[in-house]
Amino acid sequence: MTQVYNEYSKARIGWFPFGLTGWQASIVAISTMPVFWALKEQAWASAATFALICAFVTVVTVVPVRGRSAIGWIIASTAFAVGGLAGWTRFRSRAAQGAAEDLDAVDLPGSLAGIEIHEGPPTGLAAARVAIIQNHAARTWSATAAIVHPGIGMRDGDDRARMGRGLADLLDQASRSELVDEILFLVRTVPEDGAERDQWIARHRRHDGPEQVKAINDELQQVLTGASVRTEAFVTIVVPESRLGKAAKESGRGIEGRAHVLYSQMAEIEAQLKGGLGCTSVAWLTSPELAIACRTGFAPADRAGIIDALNAQSRDPQGNAEVPWALAGPSGADAVARHYSHDAWNSISATIKLPIRGAVLGALAPILAPTGAGERRSYLVAFPILSQTKATRQSASSEWATDMGQALREKAKMKQTTKAKDEADQVRSLEAKLARGSAMTRPYAVCTVTAPKTVRIAEYGRRLDASIRRAGFAPLRLDLAQDVAFAASVVPLGVSLTRKGEA
Repeated sequence: MTQVYNEYSKARIGWFPFGLTGWQASIVAISTMPVFWALKEQAWASAATFALICAFVTVVTVVPVRGRSAIGWIIASTAFAVGGLAGWTRFRSRAAQGAAEDLDAVDLPGSLAGIEIHEGPPTGLAAARVAIIQNHAARTWSATAAIVHPGIGMRDGDDRARMGRGLADLLDQASRSELVDEILFLVRTVPEDGAERDQWIARHRRHDGPEQVKAINDELQQVLTGASVRTEAFVTIVVPESRLGKAAKESGRGIEGRAHVLYSQMAEIEAQLKGGLGCTSVAWLTSPELAIACRTGFAPADRAGIIDALNAQSRDPQGNAEVPWALAGPSGADAVARHYSHDAWNSISATIKLPIRGAVLGALAPILAPTGAGERRSYLVAFPILSQTKATRQSASSEWATDMGQALREKAKMKQTTKAKDEADQVRSLEAKLARGSAMTRPYAVCTVTAPKTVRIAEYGRRLDASIRRAGFAPLRLDLAQDVAFAASVVPLGVSLTRKGEA
């Protein structure tokens, strides 16, 4: 038994013929007026010329090319070219230039430049200070937790259904709080570096043991390390300042007041993660832990050195194993049209298109399997949550647009396609779910592959696309936005593609 999720529809349904939106239909209608005027005046040559112009305008306005219209590509390409000429797409850290005066100051590129990390008040038995992430550009506050989940590969249908209901309950609970407007799940798989095993062998190996046994253990370690991967999973809750600022007035205002409100939301989310979703561990990251997660996101190979430093600190408390925020980012980064370059690594990101037949629970697992040495795979699954008022308004608007479009097609005696009928049925069923208290969300996923600069990143990008297709989805390369896609799908700092200030 498999669990299939197929209750989704277009974010916007056009009620004009052929699914056109209002502005598209207006541009097409205006472009046809010179044609009819020329026909009225019997200016046949002018009518033919205007018809060609009208066809060109219609194609440019209506036909999407790899997810964008031609006008969208022109605007995006122009902005990218201007940013490249002005040097806005190139990043050099202050530490690389010898200008890092404050090691606690965050120095990150691109859409992460507006990030500031605050330490929350002590909480729990260990009095840990959870890292509060403030994004000045997007005006949001976030908190990230490292989670451990047993997976669903060996689970039966009942367990998968229970976890699916747990995820739905998590989104409904976040919607009812009217604070959290987005929940981000980020998963990274990296090749096993063997750092922990090296430390274990150094502590337990007998130097007077047989040399043959040592050779066998070393060969086993080499083979198993090359065939193994390590998985890291994070969940991030995002709260906009417009909501958090009002709630913080009752908790003391300022950063501490906002932290207390976030702590209450974190407790609710943690309870649901351990309950319905079946997570065995949920640990909200402190500032040093978040800095390590950020650094290993930009440079996967640095993890082995960090593990060695942590082990050395356990033996000598005077040692320093922390990664300062001034060094948590890359020393240099460049946004290229089709990939993102950071330090000694290149990354390619792609989003996925949800299939009409639905997505099986756990279908993204094949995307995480690396196909080459030194390769790192990761993906982000984002759940933007609409407020109940906005969800009800958009549901009513979509239902009205669906009914209007169906009436226009019947008036024009146009046959309704199966795809259009399925979309209309989904829109009509959505209103009933909202009335029963369900949350409206528009989930999306971004997948990223990272490889060393010594190999061709284009080849790894093609392998990523092949993995997405094997999982049952259609890949869409996020050209001209590779830097934002990387920040969203690799670095757990609450960046997403939902807000216009970040995309």
